[in-house]
Amino acid sequence: MADGGDGGPGVGAAGAAGGRVPVRPQERAMWCDERFSFQAAFLQSLAKHVPNIYSAEMDPLLEKQEEMVQAAILYPLECYLFGEDPDVFLEKLQQSGTSQLCGKVFKGGETTYSCRDCAVDPTCVLCMDCFQNSIHKNHRYKMHSSTGGGFCDCGDTEAWKAGPLCTKHEPGASGSAKENSECQLNEEIMEHSRRVFPSVIKYIVDMLIWEEEKELPPELTVREKADSYYCVLFNDEHHSYDHVIYSLQRALGCELGEAQLHTTAIDKEGRRAVKAGHYASCQEAKEEIKRHSENVSQRPLHVEVLHADVMAHQKFALRLGSWLNKLMSYSSDFRQIFCQICLQEEAGSEKPCFISKLMLWDAKLHKGARKVLHELIFSSFFMEMEYKKLFAVEFVKYYKTLQKEYISDDHDRVLSVTALSVQMFTVPTLARHLIEEQNVITTITETLLEVLPEYLDKNDKFNFQGYSQDKLNRVYAVIFDLRYVLVSKPTLWTDRLRERFLEGFVSFLRILTCMQGMEEIKRQIGQHIEVDPDWEAAIAIQMQLKNILFMFQEWCACDEELLLRAYSECHKAVMRCSTNGRSREKTVFHLCGHTLESRPYRVSADPVSIHLPLSRTLAGLHVRLSKTGAISRLHEFVSPEEFQVELLVEYPLRCLVLVAQVAAEMWRRNGLSLISQVFYYQDVKCREEMYDKDIIMLQIGASFMDPNQFLLLMLQRYELVDAFRKMKPTKDQDLIKQYNVLIEEMLQILIYVVGERYVPGVSNVTKEDVTMREIIHLLCIEPMAHSAITKSLPEDENNETGLENVIDKVATFKKPGVSGHGVYELKDECLKEFNMFFYHYTKTQHSKAEHTQKKRRKQENRDEALPPPPPPDFSPAFSNVVRILNCDVMMHILRTILQRAVELETHLWTEAMIQMVLHILSLGLLEEKQQLQKSPEEEVTFDFYHKATRMGSSALNAVNVLMLLEKLKRVPQLEAQKDTVTWILQMFDTVKRLREKSSLTTVTTTSGSEATKGDESTQDKEKAERKRKAEAARLHRQKIMAQMSALQRNFIETHKLLYENTLEAQGKEDAIMEEESMSSGIGYSRIALGPKRGPSVAEKEVLTCILCQEEQEVKLESAAVVLSACVQKSTALTQNRNRILELSGDTLDPLFMHPDLPCGTHTGSCGHVMHAACWQKYFEAMQLNFRQRLHVEQIFDLENGEYLCPLCKSLCNTVIPIVPLQAQKINSEDAEAVAQILSLARWLEIITVRISGYSVKNAKGEKQNLPAFTSKGMGNSALEFHSILSFGVQSSAKYSSSIKEMLILFATTIYRVGLKVAPNEADDRIPMMTWSTCAFTIQCIENLLETEGKPLFGSLQNRQHSGLKALVQFAAAQRTTSPQVLIQKHLVRLLGVLLPNFKVEDTPSLLEVDMFHVLVGVVLSFPSLYWEDAVDLQPSSVSSAYNNLYLFHLTTLAHITQIVISSATESPTAQSSDNSEEARAAESFCKEVCQYTSGCFSQDIPGWLVWDCVKKGIMPYLRCAALFFHYLLGVSPPEELLQVSEEGEFKALCNYLSLPTNLFLLFQEYWDTVNPLLQRWYADPVVLSCLKGKSIAIRYPRKRNSLIELPEDYSCLLNQASQFRCPRSSDDEQKHPVLCLFCGAMLCSQNICCQELVNGEELGACTSHALQCGAGVCMFLKIRECKVVLIEGKTRGCLYPAPYLDEYGETDPGLKRGNPLHLCQERYRKLHLLWQQHCIIEEIARSQETNQIFFGFNWQLL
Repeated sequence: MADGGDGGPGVGAAGAAGGRVPVRPQERAMWCDERFSFQAAFLQSLAKHVPNIYSAEMDPLLEKQEEMVQAAILYPLECYLFGEDPDVFLEKLQQSGTSQLCGKVFKGGETTYSCRDCAVDPTCVLCMDCFQNSIHKNHRYKMHSSTGGGFCDCGDTEAWKAGPLCTKHEPGASGSAKENSECQLNEEIMEHSRRVFPSVIKYIVDMLIWEEEKELPPELTVREKADSYYCVLFNDEHHSYDHVIYSLQRALGCELGEAQLHTTAIDKEGRRAVKAGHYASCQEAKEEIKRHSENVSQRPLHVEVLHADVMAHQKFALRLGSWLNKLMSYSSDFRQIFCQICLQEEAGSEKPCFISKLMLWDAKLHKGARKVLHELIFSSFFMEMEYKKLFAVEFVKYYKTLQKEYISDDHDRVLSVTALSVQMFTVPTLARHLIEEQNVITTITETLLEVLPEYLDKNDKFNFQGYSQDKLNRVYAVIFDLRYVLVSKPTLWTDRLRERFLEGFVSFLRILTCMQGMEEIKRQIGQHIEVDPDWEAAIAIQMQLKNILFMFQEWCACDEELLLRAYSECHKAVMRCSTNGRSREKTVFHLCGHTLESRPYRVSADPVSIHLPLSRTLAGLHVRLSKTGAISRLHEFVSPEEFQVELLVEYPLRCLVLVAQVAAEMWRRNGLSLISQVFYYQDVKCREEMYDKDIIMLQIGASFMDPNQFLLLMLQRYELVDAFRKMKPTKDQDLIKQYNVLIEEMLQILIYVVGERYVPGVSNVTKEDVTMREIIHLLCIEPMAHSAITKSLPEDENNETGLENVIDKVATFKKPGVSGHGVYELKDECLKEFNMFFYHYTKTQHSKAEHTQKKRRKQENRDEALPPPPPPDFSPAFSNVVRILNCDVMMHILRTILQRAVELETHLWTEAMIQMVLHILSLGLLEEKQQLQKSPEEEVTFDFYHKATRMGSSALNAVNVLMLLEKLKRVPQLEAQKDTVTWILQMFDTVKRLREKSSLTTVTTTSGSEATKGDESTQDKEKAERKRKAEAARLHRQKIMAQMSALQRNFIETHKLLYENTLEAQGKEDAIMEEESMSSGIGYSRIALGPKRGPSVAEKEVLTCILCQEEQEVKLESAAVVLSACVQKSTALTQNRNRILELSGDTLDPLFMHPDLPCGTHTGSCGHVMHAACWQKYFEAMQLNFRQRLHVEQIFDLENGEYLCPLCKSLCNTVIPIVPLQAQKINSEDAEAVAQILSLARWLEIITVRISGYSVKNAKGEKQNLPAFTSKGMGNSALEFHSILSFGVQSSAKYSSSIKEMLILFATTIYRVGLKVAPNEADDRIPMMTWSTCAFTIQCIENLLETEGKPLFGSLQNRQHSGLKALVQFAAAQRTTSPQVLIQKHLVRLLGVLLPNFKVEDTPSLLEVDMFHVLVGVVLSFPSLYWEDAVDLQPSSVSSAYNNLYLFHLTTLAHITQIVISSATESPTAQSSDNSEEARAAESFCKEVCQYTSGCFSQDIPGWLVWDCVKKGIMPYLRCAALFFHYLLGVSPPEELLQVSEEGEFKALCNYLSLPTNLFLLFQEYWDTVNPLLQRWYADPVVLSCLKGKSIAIRYPRKRNSLIELPEDYSCLLNQASQFRCPRSSDDEQKHPVLCLFCGAMLCSQNICCQELVNGEELGACTSHALQCGAGVCMFLKIRECKVVLIEGKTRGCLYPAPYLDEYGETDPGLKRGNPLHLCQERYRKLHLLWQQHCIIEEIARSQETNQIFFGFNWQLL
């Protein structure tokens, strides 16, 4: 267990003799001797060895140091401690079992799992291993990345409601037997431990807190003090990496590499010796480093000069710490002895115990020491519950000091001892103990007050102007501790717990008192505010406190006595804060016979604050009093006189008025800070403890105050008293608008006060009801994704929203497609719950929801009224609130607004206002109806109906509300509200009937049903009315259509001549078309090769340029028309990912493609057409634009010809010229005549002579070895040099100069991109690259069609079709722009593979070339043999038909041979008695071949197996050939190739390509000619070595590449990542593992350790891997972040959604939500297609264009 980091041997790693220095006996004896003090002997030994071991700190040899430590100190120490060989002893201990607590400490980035069903709180987590072996993996779990420093809770029974133990830690599981008698240590070892541990611990503590830089304690000073010092640099979080590197380079004059090494070590370990030497030189270095690192805004780096011996002992102290740490994991007894010693206080001394000393020194320790110390605490104290408690007591004792030191420290929270609080405070029993015994709540709240005094103003209120973000972030840690302590409510209350909790609560109220009314603001008048005040800190603290406020209220609610006392304390605190401004005199005002006395206060003129946590806490406690029924005892604790409800309501009301005035734009001059505060006040993150509580406080006010008084107070605070008196008309539009908004806002709040009852305690609803209502209203806006709903719901203290429990009751889930996400749609039966004035709607949501619901009702042919749903009844404590509805002031308000609308006054009413008035009327009527239905009429005091139908005054023209509503129906501006008015009038009718009913229940029921009948009848009438309107509209439409067609007929009559002509012409065209299609259907053969070749279907091509919109027919002599295209290197078809790719193609010979297809050049097009001239202008304009905007980061590289397609914005880097297809028909008589003479043998002779002739010519008279192919030699005089021309020639096509120019441009791009070289138009390799890209692109498309299961023809996308057609025609035409001699030279080399007599030295073997590439090359270069000096000729249709046929047959024969050779090594897996003709032919072929291979070729292979291999293996080649010849010659393919069928496809392909379906007949047909070829092919050494089994040939058909297989469950990937260790780094730090989806390699991303130097550039692991794996284009999965990264080259990349979805059909980038993720095959397939379609570059360009990133990400270092 004495492992000091990776690489060092463990405890007793090698046995006494195994390479360890034997311990001198007297040393052992001295330790063991009872007379000697162990401590003295131990220290003496250390003083002797330690300085020698750690002498070379500048360049330490870690392994050597470790060996010496083991040998000189640890091994003897262990021998003494255990009394036997350490290895043997520890092995025994290991066997006897470990603790049932897991105790694994998490590193940053490690994945942790939490179970939402079983965890007591969200901080309870499991490590990967425990989770995989626990019951929780089948529950609702969450995954997160650890920030580091946490601890696995497996085995802690208090952390889990169920399944606390995984199978590994269960008692009885292997290796985890309960710690019983067997594994207890014997007394002797215990005794030794009690002697050894104190000395070891004391040494560690003394050395870690040692402050002397030059001296050591006297007991460690043995030898003469040498003048050997180190200049030591310490880590801090203020200086950046680069700044430290720069400072070191300047101060020490060292190289960049050395400075980087130092900086990385300092960042990792916390300190590093950067210079060794005499004291003076180190002191000088220290001053230099400080000088260079200091600047105006930054303090200098922390540097110390330490004596070499001090440094050595401090280093060894840490080594001993890790030794103890390992030892702790072996036995509980070791842990207990260790903890006892650490907690022992010196008798009679005030000094803290060892562990407290270390804790108090924590902030001064460097990073490495802190890590060791914290791990030691984890492995000892936290593994023993009893000592965990004692440690917690010590921790709380020094809590204030520790937190203050953490706040002034600059290291991350993870590295502070204060971060351990979560491990103690969240344990329920421990938290109770700390509250009762240590008063921890008070300690934490007092700490908070003590660390924030600088932010208190003269009134003792917080004011966070000019705050430090870093400091506040550290203060939040204290707030979190409070949350941890309160996270689980107690079930059992003791008197002591009650008292201590209340004490803590009162202390917490002191913090809230400092926040009540903090950061007051005053309305700015005249001039705009100059500087926006800082508002973020106050809101952020409010957010942090939200859950704590909630938890305090919940704790209080657990116990009635406690709740009432807490309420009383809170009430006193509110009163203390509210009494400050009582000096002013009261004012009086009257309205409709009611009077209000109140203090003069105007929100628009006096200071106001949005922060009122005290008032809101009181509201929360009041609701809980109501819910528990304890409100009946309230008078015992707060007398009615003291209650002063007007004061309680005052501040929340001011806050709501402020929000209204901001909406009315009265506070515009106060800037953005106020708008932001108002936004958060109502936002889901804060509203529960801000806005919602203010509404509740108003409801409390309404329930205690006289309703008229309450409304008068509202009118006065909203400054609307004048608006509801007789007003003189004003012309000031701004003022009118202001008044209108304020009235609307006030009415809205009144609707909320009366109608918002979904709060447990305000009415009798549950938490689930509340959540359900929130969800219903969200889904009434639009269907939403699960994450969007979750974000819009408030979270509780356990970060849960309660969504899953209720969502299925109210909504149905719709799964996503290949993109997008799943959404929830509201069930129809829940629509009736929709309340248009839902208090959590923002203005936009309100209008959106209203629009959606009205639209839906319209579609269903129903009226558009959206009345409120009947609300639940108020609970008794709030029942008086409804009195607001039927009081005089309310009636006056409603009447006034309605009257203004009816009289069509120009000001002080709006449609929105009318809508709200109607809503309030609806609420009043619903309330009365509900009350009447529940109780007899005489008991119902709620008389809304009477008040609404009573006259407002005795004036003559006075009207009641009912009359106003009737008039309202006739107001044209309010057409939209007509249906609502009708509904209200019906309700008036219903309530009237309920009021008039007699007391007999029977009569009641009938009258009730009559009322409903009445409702129904009116509804029926309305339906009939709507039907009638729809019918009338339909007839009207019919009439108009009839009129239009009559007009049309008249027009045709008058212009008869014109119409007849056009119709006639159209008829003719149709007839011609029909005739053509008939002939094309039946009249010719669909064969592409040979004498029976069908005619080319060459249609007239007229294309429209996307830039100038002009049309042009494609002709040879016209100006060029081009397609935008992108050429890229690709490894999509490679069969061997291990092959090292050539990064630069300077020396590459691309004529032959290896059958592995390691890397090809793919040409793709988006299919958009431009004139060449238009494109050139467009490109030049882009270059000019770019030069003018140099500061903009471009997505594309103009230097390399890149641009975005003007239409679809795809990334392109060239254009393909569109060359028209030359229509060719074969004269069948000519063809038959030629067939008589031109056999394959004859054809071979002719071309041999032709090629030999050229060789003679080109050699200019030099003597040549002419290839002699036939046995007849050259004797036949008929076979002359020109005989090739006798089978038909024609003059070559003449291309316009513009087409030629484009041919050269495109060919050069292919050459430049494909070979990664500088452009050179005259290079010999340009034609080779042209043929190669043509062949490779066809292979890619064939591969794609096969994997997608699509037919070969007819299913290509338009862009693929036009791109491929242009590419093949271009490849055929490109020959004309190169010297024909060059083409002939390439042709001869290509033929060398097929015809061994043309073989030259560098001709590869038959097994080393891809035959399809050879086919494309020979077919496209063959016409060069027709070249004559004087005339430019090309073969005629007949000649080329034979040339193509024989070239194709030759390559096919060669390919069959390749397949037979590679299949010869296969062993038959199944028996088959297939004795078909094909099988027999195959068998006889094998017998023939056997004799050429000197017995290497096995004769035993059954014929059926060979035939099976050949048939399957040749299919891709035939499919590619069919595509190639179709696009080259334009011959229509057979029908069978337009659909998918394996058997039919093979026959059709053979037909189309003039092959016999029994392919071996081809050999028989040409046997005499082919036999010598076969002999030569099989005699090739490469072929023989393959047949002998020495080398492996590629198998056909080649395997279809796909992305690697990913596990279905994402946690398996996380598991793999957790086991990943960076191959180049020895430390244990967590990396950023990424997975290459092409090859499955796991890489260490974004880390210096894995950067590589490629061509002098530093590249990250991913970028350099992509160059090899995907020729620069690659696809990675960032495992810890669940994101796919697409990269291309060194400068471009983008993020793409990962193919893993949660059960709601959503991705989870960054694992933010943490739901279980599963692989979605459709999405993964989409990624696969993105790769195979070569669209990755396109996707990156699109993504970068849409997300124009303002800060460039350095993709190069990924």
